[in-house]
Amino acid sequence: MTRTAVISGGGTGIGLAIAERLAASGDHVVLIGRREAVLAAAAERIGNASYVAADLETVEGAHRIASHIADTTGSVDVIAASAGGNAARNAPAELDGLEAASWAWTANLSLNVLTAVHLVEGLKPLLNDHGRILLFSSIAAYRGSGTGSYGASKAALHPYAIDLSGALGPRGITANVIAPGYIEDTEFFGDTMTEERRATLAGQADNRRPGAPADIAALAGWLASPEAGHVTAQIIQSNGGSLAGR
Repeated sequence: MTRTAVISGGGTGIGLAIAERLAASGDHVVLIGRREAVLAAAAERIGNASYVAADLETVEGAHRIASHIADTTGSVDVIAASAGGNAARNAPAELDGLEAASWAWTANLSLNVLTAVHLVEGLKPLLNDHGRILLFSSIAAYRGSGTGSYGASKAALHPYAIDLSGALGPRGITANVIAPGYIEDTEFFGDTMTEERRATLAGQADNRRPGAPADIAALAGWLASPEAGHVTAQIIQSNGGSLAGR
């Protein structure tokens, strides 16, 4: 039986890699994002995919997605909330001090926490028994991000997954968090990445290489599989050993 997997941030980077992985295993994937043209191109590339353009920072965006699922497949089996980023990079230049900090914290909590909460809570009534929920944190949740707000917003997802697991576990539903380290080929760093910084980040990993979206997709694919039914309420790191700090 074909499963339905809803993937936010599914048009690029990690989200797209996860969508491709799940589609290759036979799932129908529904890509979620703000940019309709990006989603359309990704859906055409994947083949077994559809998409909904919606802003998950809003309740209205989550309702739009839930209505689409209710009207099409009727239910969902996998929720992968991979949308997010570091909003602090886009703080208005005219702000400083308290005002700048307040803007960054508010923006990152909205971009990284509310996008996940809105998607999961909006689809929860449509989630089938033995479903899978995947949230996406960061190595920054463990060692900071330099600004506080990004790492803290990712860390907020950890107890959320644990609570989801406790509430939904009796139905065979799992809820887990993947916390990547440095991953190349995403839009996360924009045009700020330098060769020196790339070498530093890659060199922090024990295997001396950067991560790739395919690394995270492989882990997500397994956690979303029927075989992973006894793995839940976990925060699983994928960073090549970078957190050890060697």
